[in-house]
Amino acid sequence: MWVFRIFIAFLVLTGNAFGQEWPSKVVKFVSPYPPGGSVDPLARVFAAKLTESLKQQFIVENRTGASGIIGTDYVAKSAPDGYTFVFIFDTHSVHQALNPKLPFDPVKDFAPVMLVGTAPMVVTTGTMKPYKSFADVLKAAKAKPDAVTIGNVGNGSLAHLATIVLNQAAGVKLVPVPYKGGGPLSIDVMGGQVELAMASTAAQAQHVKNGKMRALVQTGDKRSHTLPDVPTLKESGIDLVAHAWWGILAPAGTPRPIIDKLASELNKALKLPDVNKVLTETQGMDVVALGPEATQKWIVDNMARWGKVVKENGIKVE
Repeated sequence: MWVFRIFIAFLVLTGNAFGQEWPSKVVKFVSPYPPGGSVDPLARVFAAKLTESLKQQFIVENRTGASGIIGTDYVAKSAPDGYTFVFIFDTHSVHQALNPKLPFDPVKDFAPVMLVGTAPMVVTTGTMKPYKSFADVLKAAKAKPDAVTIGNVGNGSLAHLATIVLNQAAGVKLVPVPYKGGGPLSIDVMGGQVELAMASTAAQAQHVKNGKMRALVQTGDKRSHTLPDVPTLKESGIDLVAHAWWGILAPAGTPRPIIDKLASELNKALKLPDVNKVLTETQGMDVVALGPEATQKWIVDNMARWGKVVKENGIKVE
């Protein structure tokens, strides 16, 4: 028994030392999505603030491709020493359902740090397009099935899956068009190359506010504070609620004191007026700042919900 107690005491002391000494070198925040979307700026906001508060450099490294899988896999296989983290988007919860040969386990290969925030998705269109309301979209889609395109940030993304559920609920056939990130999607919506887009308010609200896009409907259970004049699907008589979300993960095995220290610093940053303004007003998020256990539950629950949609509709990665 005394040997066991000594061992536990050693672990506690060692763990505390990890937390106290960290960070002692550059910390890498991996963004697995290209600039122009919502993940990259979130990582950069936090990197700048933590560089200030912890007096150590935090850098953002873009490792993009395969709807976020390449960068996420890189972090899954990184040393669990507290110097590499990944900023994930909601697509994290559908990777496994879409990819039987996924090179990592979305749950077992990571240590959750925080679910930063959520946001409803919004259906937008270019200002040159004729749609003034979502009712106009439904009318056009029913008149010409398979003619109205709706972009998303990747095949199998939550926006793609939500579009499928929307089609079923509304009895229409909007045609999903996958893009390699929110930036390219926004460019094509504003340029009129795609009729509509479904993406998070975080990615779209700024373009709506500057008059380059028109927002038609959103997927939240209530109207977003960022787009208060835009009705929800529920208000339009369609029973669908879906939220985009953003989180931060570490490689599995990362010492808990480091996880806790990072989470504490992130919470401090979230309370700064300028950070809160960027996330809530510019990015359109509802900041939730869930702890590690609650973040893990959120991911597992979302995997179950959207994995079912993938399976029932036979969705494959192309």
